[in-house]
Amino acid sequence: MKTIKKEKKAAIVLQLKKAFSDYKALILADYRGLDVESMNALRKQLRENDITFRVVKNTLLRIASEETDVEQIQDMFTGPTAVAISTKDPVAPAKVLKEFAKSHDALKIKGGILSGKPLSVSDIEGLANLPERDVLLAQLLSVMNASQSGLVNVLTGVIRGFLNVLYAVEKKKAA
Repeated sequence: MKTIKKEKKAAIVLQLKKAFSDYKALILADYRGLDVESMNALRKQLRENDITFRVVKNTLLRIASEETDVEQIQDMFTGPTAVAISTKDPVAPAKVLKEFAKSHDALKIKGGILSGKPLSVSDIEGLANLPERDVLLAQLLSVMNASQSGLVNVLTGVIRGFLNVLYAVEKKKAA
């Protein structure tokens, strides 16, 4: 097995510690059984979405996670572990990994953490099923707009009813 020099280990721990303090979402996966070609394809998809993907020894992960939010999920640092870290879009790593796992059974999502809250595999699947950010914003705006439209309709309905009564009285007097 290849050994890593102490200085390189310290540099990896430092990089991970910085990433663990800047993350929006972090997902752990077991990559055992993926061939090099598949791993490269996965890395490419993650890179296109501004997601850092690293395969790191569990010991280094434990050391780097100390005194960070990631410390909560240390029990997931078992077996071969790859870490997907997003500093921009919290949903992107879940979407990419879930989509990739559909066509590659060897990739198993272990869990993760989102803004300080641990995520189970089912939480990550739920996160991956969320619509895009733009769609969610549009849905929120439509809900907010619907309540205002409803209020306007109710208020105009009262006036409309009053005008209908006045019109009926006018017709009755004219007849």
